[in-house]
Amino acid sequence: MIHFVPRDNIVQHAELRRMTVNEYAPDSGQANEYRTLADKIINNQFFAVPTPIEMDELEDLLIEFGILESEDKCSKTD
Repeated sequence: MIHFVPRDNIVQHAELRRMTVNEYAPDSGQANEYRTLADKIINNQFFAVPTPIEMDELEDLLIEFGILESEDKCSKTD
């Protein structure tokens, strides 16, 4: 993975207006994330064919970046 792009609610606001985030809110944190991703892609020197990751690895990334709570932190209701 070259860059993790968190998703902000500003994406939905831009989509409703049929605009990109960079058009709708060019100074937003989300727009900066897209610029950072573009810069990393353009300047990438590591030309490897990516391999898919397992679901467990994806879940670990989501937990690491605060998108998903780990099961031990979730309260379960029965």
